Amino acid sequence: MWTVVSYVLKQRAAGNKRYPLVLMLEPLFRCNLACAGCGKIQYPAHVLKMNLTPEQCFQAVDECGAPMVSIPGGEPLMHPEIDKIVEGLIARKKYIYLCTNALLLKEKLHLFKPSKYLTFSVHVDGEKDHHDFSVCREGGFELAVDGIREAVARGFRVTTNTTLFDGADPKSVRDFFDQMTALGVEGMMLSPGYSYDKAPDQQHFLGRARTRRLFRAILSNRKASWRFNMSPLFLEFLMGKRHYACTPWGMPTYNLFGWQKPCYLLQDGYADTFAELMESTRWENYGTESGNPKCANCMVHSGYEASAVHDQFSSWKGFFATVRGQFAKYPDEAALRMLDEPVKPVHAPAGLVQLEKAQLKVNAKEEEAEVSA
Repeated sequence: MWTVVSYVLKQRAAGNKRYPLVLMLEPLFRCNLACAGCGKIQYPAHVLKMNLTPEQCFQAVDECGAPMVSIPGGEPLMHPEIDKIVEGLIARKKYIYLCTNALLLKEKLHLFKPSKYLTFSVHVDGEKDHHDFSVCREGGFELAVDGIREAVARGFRVTTNTTLFDGADPKSVRDFFDQMTALGVEGMMLSPGYSYDKAPDQQHFLGRARTRRLFRAILSNRKASWRFNMSPLFLEFLMGKRHYACTPWGMPTYNLFGWQKPCYLLQDGYADTFAELMESTRWENYGTESGNPKCANCMVHSGYEASAVHDQFSSWKGFFATVRGQFAKYPDEAALRMLDEPVKPVHAPAGLVQLEKAQLKVNAKEEEAEVSA
């Protein structure tokens, strides 16, 4: 926290209005899952076989200068040199969130050493049935839980990353928080699903009004035992208690194609350098206020949490609101009643068909990986 605070204050003192907070570093796109809501694995086979080298990753990190590096994918643990990438970033004293679905976590843990700079951010989309449906794989929840339990037992820092789509049951999500807390995770991260153009399932992405209602039900009347690995002000934004403009440059993305314009979620071209990304991107064309239809329903952390962090340090009011939010329970009788409302059912038949198709893809990829090995 001190590293982030000092970094933000230095940027503000230097008069920098646009600065990165977290680098989204994607060293590969391939994955051992085929989630219906993911747009990152819908590339042709030759692209899915590509990797960034450790040297390319280090150059991007040095160029960007952000104090934190999130390593999503794809599945980063499938990268043949992921241990070298992590080792190099730790040497640079970057705080790393290695995002993983945990299917390979237990067998790959020996590649890493516990460090205050390394956190495994395990993707778990709720309780067992909901998670397995979301990732299109039966048994995925148990494997994720086993990976979390083993990593915690070996002394690693572990958080969870949960994406919620239309049809999520707020009561089930709250029960999920209890389960993850009992496992010993340091914190939980939440985000509404974003409508990737390439995602196979376009039916279940949340609009803004439904996002606010869902997160109000989930995050009001919260338990003191729950710990969230996010800005309290961003959580208030999800609940509809705050309004923020998008800060797409707060979490820039570097991947196989270069610096992605304008953010992790949209692909409107690429820049060769971080400086070119910052200087050539028409930032005014993005965010809800811009009128860009691609941004109309987005409330995702990669666009808005940096806005909340900026608010934290822009005034004493923002700072004290953050402190208050760390301990607030947000009592709300209406939100309690929402927990008893019937959940709008998702399109089960279509979902089951998608699950079967996705599982076939996963099986084929696993077979191909075994042959290659």
